[in-house]
Amino acid sequence: MRAVVQRVNFAFVRIEDKVESSIGQGLLILIGIGNHDVLEDLNWMAEKILNLRIFSDENEKLNLSIQDVKGEILVVSQFTLYGDCRKGRRPSYSEAAPPDKAKAIYERFVEKLKESGLVVKTGVFQASMKVNLENDGPVTLLLDSEKEF
Repeated sequence: MRAVVQRVNFAFVRIEDKVESSIGQGLLILIGIGNHDVLEDLNWMAEKILNLRIFSDENEKLNLSIQDVKGEILVVSQFTLYGDCRKGRRPSYSEAAPPDKAKAIYERFVEKLKESGLVVKTGVFQASMKVNLENDGPVTLLLDSEKEF
C-alpha cells in the first residue's frame, strides 16, 4: 500500500457539483492499493497513520497523533500512486491492484481506521472526484508498506 498523508485544516471531496464528504482538522489520506497487498499491509498502514506524531503540542513540537487531537480523517482511493513513470511518457499502472481487489482492501482499511473511534469519511471508489484541502504546515508524508517488510 502507498499513501500520501496530509495534515489539513479542512478537506472535502466533490463529485460533479456536490460535496460528497468533508472534514475539519485532521488528515487527508490518498491511498493506493498494490497487486501484492495483503492484510498485513493494511494493518501496518492503519496503525502507522493513526500513531504518527505529526500534530503540534503546546510547545509547537510535532508530538501528537491524530488520535491525541481527536481529528477527522478523509480517505480517498488513488490508484495513480502506483503509476510507474520510468519508461515513456504514459505512466504504467500494472502494479496497481485490479478494482475488485483494491476496493475490498480499501474498504477494510477504512474500517480499520474507524475502529480508532475517530470520524472517518471517504470519497467514492472509482469516481472522478475533485479534492480540495488546506494543508496545515504544510505537513505531507509518503508511506509505503512494501518498504516496511
